[in-house]
Amino acid sequence: MSEETVNAEGTATAVEGAGSSDEHPSTSETPLTGVPAAQPQQSETPKRHLRKTRVGEVVSNKMDKTIVVAVVRRVPHAKFGKIVKRTKKFYVHDENNQCAIGDLVRVEETRPLSRLKRWQLVEVLKH
Repeated sequence: MSEETVNAEGTATAVEGAGSSDEHPSTSETPLTGVPAAQPQQSETPKRHLRKTRVGEVVSNKMDKTIVVAVVRRVPHAKFGKIVKRTKKFYVHDENNQCAIGDLVRVEETRPLSRLKRWQLVEVLKH
């Protein structure tokens, strides 16, 4: 059979054309099942958002495996524009009780560990 015979019959071209992706290039469905085709995955592990990190000074270490870190931010005053200091205290998980009062530490955000603790110790910058 030549191509002219197949085109004249019409049935052969309809069967061949049903499986091609030329008819509907905008859909990503497989031709026979109607199920969306599998997209290539970038990696097997899900991406995790970057965690917030802060640098602050230890102001208390009297609790077991917990320290209190004061983080000082310098922000402009809302009305006058002068740079003012804003201090926020964070309860931080210190697994090894390695921090002393006055240490400069880096902490990162984590899941809630207790009622107030949502940060964990990353490293001690200055002892």
